[in-house]
Amino acid sequence: MSKHREVNPRLLSTLKSKPARITLCATAGTVLAASVTATALTLSLPARPTVTPTIRMADDLAGAYGRSARSLADETGQQLRQDKARAQSEHTAEVAARARAAARLAARRRREAAERAAEERRAAAQREAARRQRAAAQRSTAASTAPAAPSGSPQQIAMSMLASYGWSSSEFSCLNSLWERESGWNPAAANPTSGAYGIPQALPGSKMASAGADWATNPATQIRWGLGYIKSSYGSPCAAWDHEETDGWY
Repeated sequence: MSKHREVNPRLLSTLKSKPARITLCATAGTVLAASVTATALTLSLPARPTVTPTIRMADDLAGAYGRSARSLADETGQQLRQDKARAQSEHTAEVAARARAAARLAARRRREAAERAAEERRAAAQREAARRQRAAAQRSTAASTAPAAPSGSPQQIAMSMLASYGWSSSEFSCLNSLWERESGWNPAAANPTSGAYGIPQALPGSKMASAGADWATNPATQIRWGLGYIKSSYGSPCAAWDHEETDGWY
């Protein structure tokens, strides 16, 4: 802003002695016009400049801008904090949701595995029950269709078995002669020299185990084995008796 200056007294004295027209330039571009005469000095000075409304508005705007900038910074900081808190909350919620989903998936898989295991156990139990049922049915069928165990004397047992090997009762006389000579139809007959045993004099006696585990004491088992041996080796009891008579053994 421009400042007013006092007029030098010496300058005034000069102006009085030499009338002249003087133009004074004040600072900041202010023009002072003075008319000087011998008797009087007239100065024309501008009024003291005042602060314009424009400058006040600029100050006000600067202050308002400062306040707005601070307010904007505060609002921005608050918004950033809110956004950060919201993002953290959303992340936490997403992590929790994923954990719950994983837990539900694991529980479902455990449940499905347990159901499969239970189903496999039920299927295995059903298969075992069916197997036992079939075995029982087979045993029942075998028991119902199996011929009755022969009874009576060893000769009677042998006579009842001839037909099952395809022989007529006429073969019995040859069979009777053969085994009467070999063992006297004694299931416990044992040859001390050769080790032959039983009614058919099997050598060794354990061969008769193929006909039954009770081969050592059961006449029917021994006779069954003996008839099978005669059929495979000679074809009939009479043929076996012929070999016995010719060679002394069969």
